[in-house]
Amino acid sequence: MNDTGSRSASSPRIIALANQKGGVGKTTTAINVAAALATSGLKVLLVDLDPQGNASTGLGVGYDARSSGTYAMLEDGARAAGVVQASAVPGLSLVAADTELAGAELELVMAEGREYRLREALAQIGGDYDVVLIDCPPSLGLLTLNALVAAQSVLVPLQCEFFALEGISQLVRTVNSVSKGLNPALRLDGIVLTMYDRRNNLSELVADDARSFFGDKVMETLIPRNIRISEAQSHGQPVMNYDQRSSGSQAYQALATELAQRLRLSSGHKGKARA
Repeated sequence: MNDTGSRSASSPRIIALANQKGGVGKTTTAINVAAALATSGLKVLLVDLDPQGNASTGLGVGYDARSSGTYAMLEDGARAAGVVQASAVPGLSLVAADTELAGAELELVMAEGREYRLREALAQIGGDYDVVLIDCPPSLGLLTLNALVAAQSVLVPLQCEFFALEGISQLVRTVNSVSKGLNPALRLDGIVLTMYDRRNNLSELVADDARSFFGDKVMETLIPRNIRISEAQSHGQPVMNYDQRSSGSQAYQALATELAQRLRLSSGHKGKARA
C-alpha cells in the first residue's frame, strides 16, 4: 500500500459519483452514464458501494442474486474478478452491493489499511475495463473515503433545488483533503445538474449559481426531470433501454459523450471484459 496515486497505462479511469446529500440523482446518474458509456463501445464496470443497493436493483440484479459483492471485496479480500456480474447491457458489468455492506462502515474502522481496501481490489481487474464508476453512499464515511482513494475523478450530481449548493462545500473540502494526503491523483472533474425543470425559475437560478461558483467544472449537459427515468429504474433498466427516445435517455447519452470527451476516455479493449 502506498499513497502515490500512480497507475499503469492499462489502468481504467476510475470515477466516483459522490454527494453526501441523498435524493440528488446520484445512483440514477451512475446507472445511466455507465450504460451510455458501454453502449458507446467502452468496457465499463459499475461498483455499487451504497448499502441501499439501488444501483444493483436499477440494473435488474435483485437481492437474491447478490451472493457476493462489494462487501466481500472490502472485508473478505475476495478477488474482484470473482464478484463481477454481467448486466443486460453489453459491455457493462457490475459489482453488486451485497446485504452485509451495511455493516462495513463499523467493521472497517479498526481494519489495517482501511482507506485502501477498494483501491487494492480494483487493481486486480484494471486491465479488463476502460472505465470504472463507483456509486457512493449518501455520506462521507469510510465507504465513500475508499471510493475517493481508489478514484482519479469525482463526478458530483447536484439537483436543481433550494439549498442544493450548501452541502457541496463539505464534499469539496473532503476531495481536497484526500488529494493532499491519501490520493494525489484525485480531482473534482465534473458537477452534473440533475432534476432540471425549464418551467421552474428556481432550476435556472441554481444552474446559474453553480456555474458562477464552479465555472467549467459544471457539465454543459442538463439532466431534466423525466418520468421515464423513474419508470426505467422500477423495471431494472437504464432509461435508454426502457425508452431510448425520451428526454431523459437523450440527456444521459449526451452527458456520457461530454464526460468521455472531457476525460478523454477511449476503448483499449477489443475483446470482452470478464463478467
